[in-house]
Amino acid sequence: MNVSIPFLATALPLLLISCGGGGYGRIGLSDAPKVVNVSSYDPKEKQRSGESFSCNDVSALKRNGARGLIARCGKGMVLDDKCADFLRAAECQGMMLGTYYFVLKTSDPVAQADQYIGRLQQIAAGRRVLLVGDFDTKSSPADLVKFIDRVEQRTGVLPAIYLENSDRLRASLSHATPAQKNRICKCPYWIALYSHSSGFETPASLMKAYGIWDEWAMWQYAGVEWSGRSVSKHYSHGPWKSPAYFGSMDRPMEHNAFNGDLDDLNDFWEEHSWVVR
Repeated sequence: MNVSIPFLATALPLLLISCGGGGYGRIGLSDAPKVVNVSSYDPKEKQRSGESFSCNDVSALKRNGARGLIARCGKGMVLDDKCADFLRAAECQGMMLGTYYFVLKTSDPVAQADQYIGRLQQIAAGRRVLLVGDFDTKSSPADLVKFIDRVEQRTGVLPAIYLENSDRLRASLSHATPAQKNRICKCPYWIALYSHSSGFETPASLMKAYGIWDEWAMWQYAGVEWSGRSVSKHYSHGPWKSPAYFGSMDRPMEHNAFNGDLDDLNDFWEEHSWVVR
């Protein structure tokens, strides 16, 4: 398929062996560039001694190796009230700026795309910002295409696509039409996989279940679930054994590894970012 990230080519066998192979990515976990994602739910509650952060100060995230920060801009037709602060804080640290919009089935994808772009014009004018669509588990292939088309129409940029690890979503997308699959696969896949016990042992095996992408771009290997307290859900299997916390941070948070080196990450960020105007 025609994937929009040509720099994510199939790695040489020697590289796969040295980095673990088996679908774990082109770069080993310790060396893969890291990116954090945040929302108005952050920061979560403190759970141990260590470094902290806020929506106005993300210096500890930078010290722990985060190259970029992706802040939630909105969910459905409701805006995230911390997005602007997180972006300003990340800019102060020289981090790459990113945003995602949580697209809900309950509202028109086009209207949500318009709200996304309009909000960025209010809070991030003149800045280069990565664009991401995050789709709820009830989303259809048509929903994804409508959002993608509107974002590209408004910005000239194809957004990255984040998908929850959902049986319903996999079934829906795997039965998309060839035209829908061809359109969706032009957007890089940001994968969510926190545990090998979900039935998918590697990002590659989960990716194949959708039948859309030939490669994944970024892996959220650590997430947070709420169970009376914030609980770190982090992938720890095979050569990708991740810790419960991000470096020295004192609370759980969502973080990701990029499927390539730092130059690849920079290329990816530039290709799928919009200079807001």
